[in-house]
Amino acid sequence: MYQGPIPGVSVPHRIRRRSVLGCAALAALLTAPVVLAAPASAATTTPVIDFNGDGYADLAISAPNATVSGVADAGYLSIVYGSSAGADTAHAKVITRATAGVPGDVLQYDTFGSWTAARDLDEDGYTDLVVGGYHTPVVLWGSAQGLREGAALSGTTYQVGAGDINGDGHADVVANTGGALEVRFGPFTRAGVPASTDTLAFDDEDGPQGFTVGDVTGDGKDDVVTQHGFEEMQYMSRLYKGTSTGLSKTFQSSGYYTVGGIIADVNKDGYGDFIARQVSHVSETKEYDAGDVRVVYGSASGFSSRTQKINQETPGVPGVGETGDGDTKYGDQFGYSLAAGDVTGDGYPDIAVGVPGEGIGSVREAGAVVLLKGGPSGLTGTGAQAFNQSTSGVPGASEKGDNFGASVLLADVNANHRADLAVGAPQEDGTYQNSGAVWLLRGSKTGLTTTNITSFGPSALHAPEAGARFGDTFAR
Repeated sequence: MYQGPIPGVSVPHRIRRRSVLGCAALAALLTAPVVLAAPASAATTTPVIDFNGDGYADLAISAPNATVSGVADAGYLSIVYGSSAGADTAHAKVITRATAGVPGDVLQYDTFGSWTAARDLDEDGYTDLVVGGYHTPVVLWGSAQGLREGAALSGTTYQVGAGDINGDGHADVVANTGGALEVRFGPFTRAGVPASTDTLAFDDEDGPQGFTVGDVTGDGKDDVVTQHGFEEMQYMSRLYKGTSTGLSKTFQSSGYYTVGGIIADVNKDGYGDFIARQVSHVSETKEYDAGDVRVVYGSASGFSSRTQKINQETPGVPGVGETGDGDTKYGDQFGYSLAAGDVTGDGYPDIAVGVPGEGIGSVREAGAVVLLKGGPSGLTGTGAQAFNQSTSGVPGASEKGDNFGASVLLADVNANHRADLAVGAPQEDGTYQNSGAVWLLRGSKTGLTTTNITSFGPSALHAPEAGARFGDTFAR
């Protein structure tokens, strides 16, 4: 979900405007990686994004500012399929509005792929992908050959997410229309038509800035946590519970000002825990924050009274939290991006935390990522790991403004039952400035490892490179 500007990014006016409307624009934190909390008697599961049904998790990587067919900021997605060897970059696929079977025209400032939601919407056994841009959203259908032709979806959306809101076993899509959340219940027809819809309306000023989907109450129905802001003010996040007919029309406040977020059962008690970047009530200060991650633990009734704050001052967490000067120096922004997945294979979800403003030595805003471990007591700094482009074994070099960690995703790309970490640095320079790049670190019994690490940019995938900001978001 959109969290404010990444240091040094200049965004066209029509795209900046969406943060006021509550859309998920060019961000890491993006539609949340949905980790569903199962009842206490069942194992916690993470939906696998598998477009071609081969059992390996696939990556859908956005490049929202790429020039397509000569049109600036049109954007594209790169689909990198998983395999026993990891990310199969040799058979990557680039999808744009110009791709055969994709509805819509290539338009300037569309930023196609800026927000996505992945689920099997037509129930054929293959993950499908809802893709949004500034113009008409579409759904691309999975198949044995991977993502292929799609269908246009009705209405204008500024963010999409997916889950099972009414608990009927069919995947639903949640769309932020700016002034409302629209739940589009599955199953979907191949024309992109849902079985039915339900709308949760807001006053203009109360409209959601972003949202996160997951089962906080452990009842088998996914809930939605909304984030709110208007102009320079941030408001407290809210929990809207899933019911058999849609989202509840009443909410429970988290008690904290948060942006972005994920839901994961980090202590395996059967209830999803809400984990998000905590900010002050003043929206304009976010980019200068050192950064805090707030954990609000779930319960059968919703948010519990148990909460936790983790930052770079927490024992065991590597690094030192640094704030910006409010002018030219940005803060670390610990928690700018978040992802959940079981890296060690112990059954507890771990949390990847992007720190895109982290300085490495004297190199400002080079960026880093921190892995926090889940366990029976919840999220902890004990055993935390940190990686950046100056870490031994990590390809590349820490450079000013790379923003390594601006996006993160945990997914089992090689299907060894341990989540691997994908890290995006959308301002990494390749042949061109801000072409972007992605790294994939393997999961292991002890945590993340740089053994067999993979890194690639758009040129390796034969995709448009100049100013593309490849790695800006990952589909979830």
